[in-house]
Amino acid sequence: MDIALIRTFLEVAATGSFVNASERLFVTQSAVSLRIARLEEGLGKPLFTRSKAGAELTPAGREFERYALSLIKIWEEARQQVGVPDGYTKSLSVGAQYSLWPRLGFRWIDRMQADMPTLNIRAELGMPDRIMRFLVEGVVQIGLMYTPQLRPGLTARKVLEEELVLAASWPAQFDEVAADYVFVDWGPEFVHAHALQLPELTNPGLTMSLGAMAADYILARHAAAYLPARYIKRFLDSGELHLVPDAPVFPYPVWSIWRDDLEADIRQTAEAALLAIRSRIDADQSAVIAELKELSHDHTVDILGPSGDTADP
Repeated sequence: MDIALIRTFLEVAATGSFVNASERLFVTQSAVSLRIARLEEGLGKPLFTRSKAGAELTPAGREFERYALSLIKIWEEARQQVGVPDGYTKSLSVGAQYSLWPRLGFRWIDRMQADMPTLNIRAELGMPDRIMRFLVEGVVQIGLMYTPQLRPGLTARKVLEEELVLAASWPAQFDEVAADYVFVDWGPEFVHAHALQLPELTNPGLTMSLGAMAADYILARHAAAYLPARYIKRFLDSGELHLVPDAPVFPYPVWSIWRDDLEADIRQTAEAALLAIRSRIDADQSAVIAELKELSHDHTVDILGPSGDTADP
Protein backbone atom coordinates (compact mmCIF):
# COMPACT_ATOMS: atom_id res chain seq x y z
CA MET A 1 0.00 0.00 0.00
CA ASP A 2 1.22 3.50 -0.86
CA ILE A 3 1.97 5.16 2.49
CA ALA A 4 1.19 8.59 0.95
CA LEU A 5 -2.44 7.50 0.55
CA ILE A 6 -2.64 6.66 4.26
CA ARG A 7 -1.09 9.97 5.29
CA THR A 8 -3.49 11.85 3.05
CA PHE A 9 -6.47 10.00 4.51
CA LEU A 10 -5.37 10.84 8.07
CA GLU A 11 -4.80 14.49 7.15
CA VAL A 12 -8.28 14.85 5.66
CA ALA A 13 -9.75 13.10 8.71
CA ALA A 14 -7.86 15.44 11.08
CA THR A 15 -8.68 18.68 9.27
CA GLY A 16 -12.16 17.78 7.97
CA SER A 17 -11.29 19.35 4.65
CA PHE A 18 -9.64 18.39 1.37
CA VAL A 19 -8.45 21.99 1.00
CA ASN A 20 -6.82 22.13 4.44
CA ALA A 21 -5.25 18.71 3.91
CA SER A 22 -3.74 19.85 0.61
CA GLU A 23 -2.21 22.91 2.30
CA ARG A 24 -0.66 20.82 5.08
CA LEU A 25 0.66 18.20 2.67
CA PHE A 26 1.91 20.81 0.14
CA VAL A 27 0.06 19.17 -2.75
CA THR A 28 -2.89 20.27 -4.87
CA GLN A 29 -6.48 19.65 -3.85
CA SER A 30 -6.92 17.47 -6.93
CA ALA A 31 -3.99 15.30 -5.76
CA VAL A 32 -5.69 14.83 -2.38
CA SER A 33 -8.98 13.91 -4.10
CA LEU A 34 -7.20 11.43 -6.34
CA ARG A 35 -5.44 9.74 -3.42
CA ILE A 36 -8.66 9.39 -1.43
CA ALA A 37 -10.43 8.03 -4.52
CA ARG A 38 -7.71 5.40 -4.93
CA LEU A 39 -8.07 4.38 -1.29
CA GLU A 40 -11.85 4.14 -1.58
CA GLU A 41 -11.52 2.10 -4.76
CA GLY A 42 -9.13 -0.31 -3.07
CA LEU A 43 -11.33 -0.69 0.02
CA GLY A 44 -14.58 -0.78 -1.90
CA LYS A 45 -16.26 1.72 0.44
CA PRO A 46 -16.58 5.52 0.60
CA LEU A 47 -14.44 6.91 3.41
CA PHE A 48 -15.75 10.48 3.48
CA THR A 49 -19.04 12.26 2.98
CA ARG A 50 -18.27 15.36 0.91
CA SER A 51 -20.18 18.61 1.31
CA LYS A 52 -19.65 22.37 1.07
CA ALA A 53 -18.83 22.31 4.77
CA GLY A 54 -15.95 19.90 4.25
CA ALA A 55 -15.38 16.16 4.54
CA GLU A 56 -16.76 13.93 7.29
CA LEU A 57 -15.77 10.33 7.95
CA THR A 58 -18.31 7.67 7.00
CA PRO A 59 -18.75 4.62 9.28
CA ALA A 60 -16.30 2.79 7.02
CA GLY A 61 -13.90 5.75 7.29
CA ARG A 62 -14.03 5.70 11.09
CA GLU A 63 -13.33 1.97 11.06
CA PHE A 64 -10.43 2.37 8.66
CA GLU A 65 -8.91 5.23 10.71
CA ARG A 66 -7.81 2.78 13.43
CA TYR A 67 -6.00 0.63 10.90
CA ALA A 68 -4.52 3.66 9.15
CA LEU A 69 -2.91 4.84 12.38
CA SER A 70 -1.51 1.36 12.99
CA LEU A 71 -0.12 1.17 9.46
CA ILE A 72 1.61 4.54 9.80
CA LYS A 73 3.04 3.57 13.19
CA ILE A 74 4.43 0.26 11.86
CA TRP A 75 5.88 2.03 8.82
CA GLU A 76 7.58 4.68 10.97
CA GLU A 77 9.01 2.06 13.32
CA ALA A 78 10.38 0.11 10.39
CA ARG A 79 11.74 3.19 8.62
CA GLN A 80 13.50 4.46 11.74
CA GLN A 81 14.93 1.09 12.73
CA VAL A 82 16.12 0.18 9.23
CA GLY A 83 17.65 3.64 8.93
CA VAL A 84 19.73 3.37 12.11
CA PRO A 85 23.35 4.14 11.11
CA ASP A 86 26.19 1.69 11.74
CA GLY A 87 27.45 1.87 15.29
CA TYR A 88 24.02 2.69 16.74
CA THR A 89 21.59 0.19 18.20
CA LYS A 90 18.39 2.17 18.78
CA SER A 91 16.56 5.17 17.38
CA LEU A 92 14.52 8.01 18.88
CA SER A 93 12.68 10.81 17.10
CA VAL A 94 11.76 13.96 19.06
CA GLY A 95 9.88 17.11 18.08
CA ALA A 96 9.58 20.59 19.57
CA GLN A 97 8.35 24.08 18.84
CA TYR A 98 11.01 26.50 17.63
CA SER A 99 11.21 28.40 20.93
CA LEU A 100 11.91 25.21 22.85
CA TRP A 101 14.94 24.04 20.87
CA PRO A 102 17.51 26.66 21.94
CA ARG A 103 18.71 26.28 25.54
CA LEU A 104 16.36 23.31 26.13
CA GLY A 105 15.94 20.87 23.24
CA PHE A 106 19.56 21.04 22.10
CA ARG A 107 20.84 20.54 25.64
CA TRP A 108 18.45 17.61 26.01
CA ILE A 109 19.88 15.93 22.92
CA ASP A 110 23.43 16.49 24.18
CA ARG A 111 22.60 14.85 27.49
CA MET A 112 20.81 11.87 25.91
CA GLN A 113 23.72 11.22 23.55
CA ALA A 114 26.17 11.41 26.46
CA ASP A 115 24.09 8.99 28.54
CA MET A 116 23.29 6.57 25.67
CA PRO A 117 26.01 6.87 22.99
CA THR A 118 24.43 4.19 20.78
CA LEU A 119 21.11 6.07 20.52
CA ASN A 120 20.44 7.58 17.10
CA ILE A 121 18.31 10.75 17.44
CA ARG A 122 16.19 12.53 14.84
CA ALA A 123 14.88 16.05 15.60
CA GLU A 124 11.71 17.56 14.13
CA LEU A 125 10.42 21.16 14.20
CA GLY A 126 6.77 22.21 14.11
CA MET A 127 3.80 23.94 15.63
CA PRO A 128 1.79 22.01 18.25
CA ASP A 129 -0.74 20.58 15.78
CA ARG A 130 2.03 19.22 13.54
CA ILE A 131 3.95 17.70 16.46
CA MET A 132 0.75 16.17 17.86
CA ARG A 133 0.02 14.61 14.47
CA PHE A 134 3.56 13.23 14.35
CA LEU A 135 3.12 11.79 17.85
CA VAL A 136 -0.16 10.09 16.98
CA GLU A 137 1.30 8.64 13.79
CA GLY A 138 4.54 7.54 15.48
CA VAL A 139 6.76 9.86 13.43
CA VAL A 140 8.10 11.17 16.75
CA GLN A 141 8.04 9.47 20.15
CA ILE A 142 8.44 12.54 22.38
CA GLY A 143 7.33 16.13 21.81
CA LEU A 144 8.01 19.41 23.63
CA MET A 145 5.37 22.13 23.41
CA TYR A 146 3.47 24.82 25.25
CA THR A 147 -0.11 23.74 24.45
CA PRO A 148 -0.47 19.94 24.34
CA GLN A 149 -3.60 18.03 23.42
CA LEU A 150 -4.43 14.70 25.03
CA ARG A 151 -4.77 11.73 22.70
CA PRO A 152 -5.13 7.98 23.34
CA GLY A 153 -1.72 6.36 23.62
CA LEU A 154 -0.02 9.60 24.71
CA THR A 155 0.95 10.92 28.15
CA ALA A 156 1.61 14.58 29.01
CA ARG A 157 4.07 15.68 31.69
CA LYS A 158 4.96 19.18 32.80
CA VAL A 159 8.66 19.85 32.20
CA LEU A 160 9.05 23.32 33.67
CA GLU A 161 7.49 26.75 34.08
CA GLU A 162 8.82 29.04 31.38
CA GLU A 163 9.23 32.61 32.68
CA LEU A 164 8.42 35.24 30.06
CA VAL A 165 10.01 38.56 31.04
CA LEU A 166 9.90 42.01 29.48
CA ALA A 167 13.30 42.86 28.01
CA ALA A 168 14.54 45.82 25.97
CA SER A 169 17.59 46.53 23.84
CA TRP A 170 18.37 49.60 25.97
CA PRO A 171 18.16 50.29 29.74
CA ALA A 172 14.48 51.26 29.80
CA GLN A 173 11.98 51.96 32.52
CA PHE A 174 8.52 50.42 32.28
CA ASP A 175 6.84 53.69 31.29
CA GLU A 176 9.35 54.19 28.44
CA VAL A 177 8.77 51.07 26.33
CA ALA A 178 5.29 51.66 24.85
CA ALA A 179 6.51 53.46 21.73
CA ASP A 180 9.00 50.70 20.91
CA TYR A 181 7.07 47.68 22.17
CA VAL A 182 6.71 44.57 20.03
CA PHE A 183 3.84 42.26 20.93
CA VAL A 184 4.87 38.59 20.81
CA ASP A 185 1.82 36.32 20.64
CA TRP A 186 2.47 33.61 23.20
CA GLY A 187 -1.03 32.12 22.97
CA PRO A 188 -4.58 32.85 24.18
CA GLU A 189 -3.80 32.91 27.92
CA PHE A 190 -0.97 35.38 27.48
CA VAL A 191 -3.01 37.55 25.10
CA HIS A 192 -5.92 37.68 27.55
CA ALA A 193 -3.79 38.47 30.61
CA HIS A 194 -1.79 41.04 28.64
CA ALA A 195 -4.94 42.85 27.50
CA LEU A 196 -6.32 43.02 31.04
CA GLN A 197 -3.18 44.00 32.94
CA LEU A 198 -1.10 45.90 30.40
CA PRO A 199 -3.61 48.07 28.51
CA GLU A 200 -0.92 50.66 27.80
CA LEU A 201 0.89 48.07 25.63
CA THR A 202 -2.07 46.58 23.76
CA ASN A 203 -1.69 48.58 20.53
CA PRO A 204 1.99 48.34 19.62
CA GLY A 205 1.55 48.34 15.86
CA LEU A 206 3.66 45.20 15.45
CA THR A 207 2.72 41.65 16.43
CA MET A 208 4.93 38.58 16.04
CA SER A 209 4.02 34.92 16.40
CA LEU A 210 7.66 33.89 16.34
CA GLY A 211 8.26 32.98 19.98
CA ALA A 212 11.88 33.20 21.06
CA MET A 213 12.91 34.08 17.50
CA ALA A 214 11.60 37.58 18.22
CA ALA A 215 14.69 38.11 20.37
CA ASP A 216 16.79 38.39 17.20
CA TYR A 217 14.53 41.21 16.02
CA ILE A 218 14.71 43.03 19.37
CA LEU A 219 18.49 42.72 19.60
CA ALA A 220 19.01 44.58 16.31
CA ARG A 221 16.58 47.42 17.05
CA HIS A 222 15.48 49.93 19.66
CA ALA A 223 12.68 47.64 20.85
CA ALA A 224 11.21 45.68 23.76
CA ALA A 225 9.17 42.47 24.06
CA TYR A 226 8.22 39.57 26.33
CA LEU A 227 10.80 36.81 25.87
CA PRO A 228 11.79 33.58 27.68
CA ALA A 229 14.17 34.20 30.57
CA ARG A 230 16.17 31.02 29.86
CA TYR A 231 16.66 32.06 26.22
CA ILE A 232 17.79 35.65 26.81
CA LYS A 233 19.93 35.16 29.92
CA ARG A 234 23.13 35.16 27.85
CA PHE A 235 22.06 38.44 26.22
CA LEU A 236 21.32 39.92 29.64
CA ASP A 237 24.73 38.79 30.91
CA SER A 238 26.47 40.34 27.89
CA GLY A 239 24.55 43.62 28.18
CA GLU A 240 22.87 43.24 24.78
CA LEU A 241 19.43 43.10 26.42
CA HIS A 242 18.12 44.67 29.62
CA LEU A 243 15.31 43.67 31.97
CA VAL A 244 12.55 46.27 32.33
CA PRO A 245 12.03 47.04 36.04
CA ASP A 246 8.53 46.65 37.54
CA ALA A 247 7.25 44.65 34.53
CA PRO A 248 5.21 41.57 35.53
CA VAL A 249 6.38 38.11 34.46
CA PHE A 250 4.23 35.49 32.73
CA PRO A 251 4.64 31.82 33.79
CA TYR A 252 4.16 29.62 30.71
CA PRO A 253 4.30 25.86 31.29
CA VAL A 254 6.33 23.63 28.96
CA TRP A 255 5.04 20.09 28.45
CA SER A 256 6.57 16.87 27.23
CA ILE A 257 4.27 14.45 25.38
CA TRP A 258 5.30 10.80 25.35
CA ARG A 259 4.12 7.85 23.31
CA ASP A 260 3.09 5.14 25.77
CA ASP A 261 4.80 2.45 23.67
CA LEU A 262 8.26 4.06 23.89
CA GLU A 263 10.92 1.51 24.85
CA ALA A 264 11.57 1.51 28.61
CA ASP A 265 15.34 2.09 28.46
CA ILE A 266 14.99 4.97 25.99
CA ARG A 267 12.24 6.50 28.11
CA GLN A 268 14.40 6.27 31.22
CA THR A 269 17.33 7.94 29.47
CA ALA A 270 15.16 10.71 28.01
CA GLU A 271 13.41 11.38 31.33
CA ALA A 272 16.68 11.56 33.26
CA ALA A 273 18.16 13.90 30.66
CA LEU A 274 15.15 16.22 30.81
CA LEU A 275 15.33 16.31 34.59
CA ALA A 276 19.00 17.25 34.50
CA ILE A 277 18.43 19.99 31.92
CA ARG A 278 15.45 21.35 33.86
CA SER A 279 17.66 21.88 36.91
CA ARG A 280 20.05 24.04 34.86
CA ILE A 281 17.19 26.02 33.32
CA ASP A 282 15.54 26.57 36.71
CA ALA A 283 18.82 28.01 37.98
CA ASP A 284 19.11 30.34 34.97
CA GLN A 285 15.53 31.53 35.32
CA SER A 286 15.88 32.05 39.07
CA ALA A 287 18.92 34.23 38.45
CA VAL A 288 16.99 36.35 35.94
CA ILE A 289 13.99 36.76 38.26
CA ALA A 290 16.29 37.65 41.15
CA GLU A 291 17.90 40.35 38.99
CA LEU A 292 14.48 41.68 37.99
CA LYS A 293 13.44 41.89 41.65
CA GLU A 294 16.62 43.74 42.51
CA LEU A 295 15.86 46.30 39.77
CA SER A 296 12.15 46.68 40.60
CA HIS A 297 10.41 48.90 43.10
CA ASP A 298 10.08 47.27 46.55
CA HIS A 299 12.10 44.34 45.14
CA THR A 300 8.99 42.43 44.10
CA VAL A 301 7.77 41.08 40.77
CA ASP A 302 4.10 40.67 39.90
CA ILE A 303 2.65 37.80 37.90
CA LEU A 304 0.97 38.56 34.59
CA GLY A 305 -2.09 36.33 34.73
CA PRO A 306 -5.47 35.69 36.33
CA SER A 307 -4.20 35.85 39.90
CA GLY A 308 -1.90 38.81 39.54
CA ASP A 309 0.11 37.42 42.47
CA THR A 310 3.66 38.32 43.36
CA ALA A 311 6.43 35.96 42.29
CA ASP A 312 8.00 33.91 45.07
CA PRO A 313 11.31 35.18 46.44
